[in-house]
Amino acid sequence: MKVQLIDSIPALREALGRHRRAGETIGLVPTMGALHAGHGSLIDHARRGCDVVVTSIFVNPIQFNQAADYNRYPRTLDADLAFCEERGVDYVFAPSEREMYPAPLDAYVDVARLTDHLCGAFRPGHFRGVVTVVTKLLLIALPDRAYFGEKDAQQLAVIERLVRDLNIPVEIVPAPIVREPDGLALSSRNEHLTAHERRIATVLYRGLRAAREAVAASARNAREVSRAALEVIATQPEVRVEYLEVVDPAEMQPVETIEGPVRVAVAAWVGNTRLIDNILCRP
Repeated sequence: MKVQLIDSIPALREALGRHRRAGETIGLVPTMGALHAGHGSLIDHARRGCDVVVTSIFVNPIQFNQAADYNRYPRTLDADLAFCEERGVDYVFAPSEREMYPAPLDAYVDVARLTDHLCGAFRPGHFRGVVTVVTKLLLIALPDRAYFGEKDAQQLAVIERLVRDLNIPVEIVPAPIVREPDGLALSSRNEHLTAHERRIATVLYRGLRAAREAVAASARNAREVSRAALEVIATQPEVRVEYLEVVDPAEMQPVETIEGPVRVAVAAWVGNTRLIDNILCRP
């Protein structure tokens, strides 16, 4: 079936309602477009696990704390539609900003504590915007399952906590990070990198692997593990680290002593592009 583009909330509810009444399971893949193989992995997971797959494409203004970043975010709807059709998506929900936010918002949804560190500390209001728009999408589509990538590990943990704490009847399904052959995590922001910046950005994954090797080799002090990663990243002085932290994978809180699995997360600027990545480390 050819992918069907829907841009209104009532039309999506009507279309998905027919499938729901027929007893079919619905999978939602929320995105901001500029789709790549990482999104494709999410779609493939949804296609295998659900009868109906809907991909949302919406560049959400309320999660950007800098207008320039919002304006710069790539918008490639025609290419995204072709991408979704190739992967068997049934519906693409691509609402306008006016459709999602017909009036200034007075009601927001927030998740405390899990957003205190990492990206939450450097992007004020970001997660409030993310959680609000995801809540809206879940209430609009009412999916059985929603799919999120582990590259945005903090976002994934926050959404899982949202669904748990508010008893939202949807299963959150995580999908592994998809990487280029040289290790760079796939991201829509990668297209902003010059050829030179693209080459040096691979140092982030090499640093994360050094952290993982340190943990596997019995390092138990989080500062020691961070140092191992930062020493590798420092070999590319053009890469400016915003943060590199060792955190509990579920709570997203920094740890001092490593007693179980931890996630090492990094955000860094390569030129004018901010990249994030992470890796799960097990003692």
